[in-house]
Amino acid sequence: MKKYIIAIDGGTTNTRASLWDAPGICLDIVKSEVGVRITSIEGSNSSLKAAVKGLLEQLLQRNQITYEQVEGIYACGMITSKEGLAELPHLIAPAGMQDFVAGLAKVELPDVAPLPIHFVRGLKNRDGNGLTLCDLEKMDVMRGEETETLALLDLFGNENGTLFALPGSHTKFVSVDAEGKMIGCLSSLAGELLSAVTLNTILAGAVGKQFAGADYNKEMLLAGYRTARDTSLARAAFSTRMLQMFIPSNEQDRASFLLGAVLENDVAAVKNSKALSVTRDMKMVIAGKEPLASALKLLFEEDGFFEKVEIYYPTAEKPMSGYGLYQVAMANK
Repeated sequence: MKKYIIAIDGGTTNTRASLWDAPGICLDIVKSEVGVRITSIEGSNSSLKAAVKGLLEQLLQRNQITYEQVEGIYACGMITSKEGLAELPHLIAPAGMQDFVAGLAKVELPDVAPLPIHFVRGLKNRDGNGLTLCDLEKMDVMRGEETETLALLDLFGNENGTLFALPGSHTKFVSVDAEGKMIGCLSSLAGELLSAVTLNTILAGAVGKQFAGADYNKEMLLAGYRTARDTSLARAAFSTRMLQMFIPSNEQDRASFLLGAVLENDVAAVKNSKALSVTRDMKMVIAGKEPLASALKLLFEEDGFFEKVEIYYPTAEKPMSGYGLYQVAMANK
């Protein structure tokens, strides 16, 4: 009897596969350090194919099941890009669950698996035709975060619309309307920017080449946020060095200050962006790890634009992309 769903989340630097049983229980997760980046390096997706095949076989062997028991294989993320296993054009916002189901691409890859793989398309804000520099701020794209958003919609529901924040090296903000359709996304380089400034500038010494931890200094975080808001990110970042020279503080204090300064740009981007459509009565849900999740919550509460800000901490038992793919599989029945 077919009863299992396999979900594949293919990223730039790694790939994950998870095994799901009804009703939405994650039984196992396996990971490979091979992502689509290897395709760019080698000029072929052969290594990526081998990695995905290996993950699928590992899942089956570890759980003592066969392909005959698998109802479907679903995949999302950069695995649908030019460097992945099946290059697919993005859907165009607005798009909801039924749009993603209708846009599924069922692809036969016999050198990867004996079953076809259902690839979920990413999403872009506009179709891209006739755009000029004046339209640049309206544009954004995502591959993978759309399935995480579908998972969060199932977990949190949606009343007057929701803004979902997925912080990381590239933070993604996704706005969803009251009908459950994703109407826009916005990407930020905040995580990579923080890493570059922390490790490769004159500020490295001030913060000890360390990022703010889960026990970051909230007062310093807010001070960094306010300094960037009232001056600029460049000035606020340099002020981290001034903290070291003139104000009693330790490396974690200064790392907290720098984190607040960098994240202030995300708060401003959300409020000012033409890529999103946000209103004060929308709920905001931040899904991610510490310290980014609670730091973003604290800063958006300080700003006061959204009336309600919540945090969801993803768990190994229910990884968001895998759960989102499971939801797509159920909707595709």
